[in-house]
Amino acid sequence: MFDIAEELKKLPAKPGVYIMHDEHDDIIYVGKAVILKNRVRQYFQSSRNLTPKIRQMVSHVSRFEYIITDSELEALVLECNLIKEHRPKYNTMLKDDKTYPYIKVTMGEPYPRIMMVRSMKKDKAKYFGPYTSSQSVRDIIELARKIYKIRSCNKSLPKETGSDRPCLYYHMGQCQAPCQGYISQEAYRDNVRQMLHFLSGNFEPVTAMLTEKMYAASESLDFEKAAACRDLLNSVRQIDQKQKITSAEMDDKDVIAFAREKDEAVVQVFFIRNGKLIGREHFYVSGVENESEGEVLTAFVKQYYASSPFVPSTLMLQYPLEDKDIILEWLSARKGHKVHMAVPVRGQKERLVELAAQNAQMVLTKDKEKIKLEEARTTGAVRELSDMLGLAAGIRRMEAFDISNISGVETVGSMIVYENGRPKRNSYRKFRIKTVKGQDDYRCMEEVLTRRFLHGMEEARIAGENPDGQFIPDFSDFPDIIMMDGGKGQVNVALRVLEQLHLDIPVCGMVKDDHHRTRGLYYQQQELPIDKHSETFKLITRMQDEAHRFAIEYHRQLRSRTQVKSVLDDIPGIGPARRKALMRYFGSIEKIREADVEELKKADNMNARSAQSVYEYFH
Repeated sequence: MFDIAEELKKLPAKPGVYIMHDEHDDIIYVGKAVILKNRVRQYFQSSRNLTPKIRQMVSHVSRFEYIITDSELEALVLECNLIKEHRPKYNTMLKDDKTYPYIKVTMGEPYPRIMMVRSMKKDKAKYFGPYTSSQSVRDIIELARKIYKIRSCNKSLPKETGSDRPCLYYHMGQCQAPCQGYISQEAYRDNVRQMLHFLSGNFEPVTAMLTEKMYAASESLDFEKAAACRDLLNSVRQIDQKQKITSAEMDDKDVIAFAREKDEAVVQVFFIRNGKLIGREHFYVSGVENESEGEVLTAFVKQYYASSPFVPSTLMLQYPLEDKDIILEWLSARKGHKVHMAVPVRGQKERLVELAAQNAQMVLTKDKEKIKLEEARTTGAVRELSDMLGLAAGIRRMEAFDISNISGVETVGSMIVYENGRPKRNSYRKFRIKTVKGQDDYRCMEEVLTRRFLHGMEEARIAGENPDGQFIPDFSDFPDIIMMDGGKGQVNVALRVLEQLHLDIPVCGMVKDDHHRTRGLYYQQQELPIDKHSETFKLITRMQDEAHRFAIEYHRQLRSRTQVKSVLDDIPGIGPARRKALMRYFGSIEKIREADVEELKKADNMNARSAQSVYEYFH
């Protein structure tokens, strides 16, 4: 029995993190303290002026634990990590889990490339962003490639120089074919340097260059080239117009303000890069009732920048933060140089913060129900599913699989991935069945799952042997649960594969009724009914449909490359006449599969040897 009064006496006078548990041993609150002894005791002093939310939390505390750290800064980092992992009920919580696109230029390569990525790494590349629109990033990358003739291939240059013919982009005049040695490394990197100026927001040189080329081509009566320059020039101007000047200071800033109503709040962030507003984003925060303005912003800043790959040089805030000094120390350590914080009270900066606050209020007023609905259909549905299945650790990543074929020909498998209730399409994978002949969905699924997890285990091994290498998890990011499109049979296939590979991953079947509609879940040898009006039911239906769509799409791609054929084509000694005779007599592949030799001989043109050949193929 945990004696709170006795345990309070044992608390050390050191910095650290304290963790409150309820009677079910669930974590309900996480906090940090400069002196654990003083901070934790305050919760249990009757004379202490606690907010209603904290009083309610304390009434549910069954036990607490703590982790000692060497400094308050270490305690802050640990607190952020624990809150993000456990999402305690009584902490002020940032509900959005968004990743933003960046533009990456691979400066560590002899012939750099430009691409869109979702995270920043400590490598030799240069990053621009974050941007709030993926389409804007794609437009900028396409424009940069056209103007500066930057390659889009993944070839390892100069090692693979001359290994293949120039690609289509070379013939279109959008690449100078460094893969063929048609441009020197020095000239190519000079193009890259000019592109970096362009990506930094310096549009004037490229505008002047394109204008000059357009007029020169027009004077030479090369109207096609002039029109191409004109189109590029218009594209540059469109991008430039989207970048609104907000400050004469050219450093990076995030402007943060919020609006709230009862227990909910919306935080608005303006992203300013090189003095230009490149985008904005809002975040939904819960558990803010009875919290001060400073407490709400402090909780947001800690949780947001704990997972954000980019830390700006300056934070412009609506209200002062609590623990300002230690948070600045933490952010500066993440940034690599000093980070500043300001609460403007007059002038242009104050108006910018006020504009962010007005936008937050507008979102809160107009889109509150929309935000809650989106949260309910994604992370809310996932939480509901994890509660239904009794998965205390929760669910982040779900993978669903499906098999597609026509009469056992060109059989394919699909793997789709959902993270936090949303599809993660860049992690979808296709499998072309290699080891199974004919139509056997169970064996096909066994092959797909085995290949998927063996590949993941190999990736994890390579990553472990090269801890400092540039490694992007692909198959090695294992799911928290596998969702099989079927009932007991498909679930048992998955469990058998996992057992053979010594993996411990929950497997759940998505059961359909006789009308091919979702009816329930098959988990741990029993079928669980689902409320057909619940968000969990809708999420599972979406996953089933998506896995099926992705498999069908791949199957169609393969069929478009070759003629559609029957599994009978692969049987030795069975030509077109006998194939037609078999299908005419039996009507389907399944009936041919079930027939014995004597029945097979009844079809036209079938002799004993041919019938035996067909029988042996299926058996």
